[in-house]
Amino acid sequence: MTDTVEMIHEDSLPGHESGLDPKPEWQPRYPGSGRLRDKVAVITGADSGIGRATAALFAREGADVAILYLCEQDDAEKTAEIVRAEGRTAMTFAGDLGDRATAQQAIDAVIAKFGRIDVLVNNAGEQHPDQDITDISEEQLRRTFQTNIFAMFHMVQAARPHLKNGAAIVNCTSVTMYKGASELLDYSATKGAITAFTRSLSENLVGEGIRVNAVAPGPVWTPLNPCGGASEEKLEHFGEGTPMGRPGQPNEIAPAFLFLACEDSSYMSGQVLHPNGGVVIGS
Repeated sequence: MTDTVEMIHEDSLPGHESGLDPKPEWQPRYPGSGRLRDKVAVITGADSGIGRATAALFAREGADVAILYLCEQDDAEKTAEIVRAEGRTAMTFAGDLGDRATAQQAIDAVIAKFGRIDVLVNNAGEQHPDQDITDISEEQLRRTFQTNIFAMFHMVQAARPHLKNGAAIVNCTSVTMYKGASELLDYSATKGAITAFTRSLSENLVGEGIRVNAVAPGPVWTPLNPCGGASEEKLEHFGEGTPMGRPGQPNEIAPAFLFLACEDSSYMSGQVLHPNGGVVIGS
């Protein structure tokens, strides 16, 4: 049974994965090996894209999954069905995690359902393309930071009392933090903040046995870009600028999240993985 708390959002983001053609590939590519057996994972933005693929892979590896999302209920329910099809338990929670009270309510709901949190994946994000810095309104600037970095602080603050020795936090930053993006000035700035937050939070929590790492994807085919997160010009050649000449698929990114969430990466904290189609960048 899936538990759902619903809310409404005014704009077109994050967009419905069910409306994309072609559909993003979320399916895990290999059988599970129990790397997250009986763990509880909280994944923000898990209704679609990288979040959905990560939820599917975590469930295949034995985790129960809390699916946190903004307002795309049909996509969230589809992700919940995917988790249950792997024999695991799913719950969904809709709300704006950029609001501290909502983030606390989400964690309270997870604890009421599962009684624990072993993995926190901060994946939710939004972006808005602008050709000139003067085109970025104060409202958009605040909104992008609220969604992309404030929400991570809120989620970690709410989850912290429930994270024990052996827990893992995995944040989603971006290739734009390292190479820049001329039409994503505010988004790229938030991703820089996320990388610094990841490294600093690792230093803060590593002594408690809690590892904090991040993933910096390159261009990935998810609802984020075609539903308003990229200009028409960029979408026309989306991902072609990578050495591999194509965008990534969500199920090519999810294994990086799994690696950092499980004991395979037990000697890693404060690090960033770069599934980006072959772009060579500084760490």
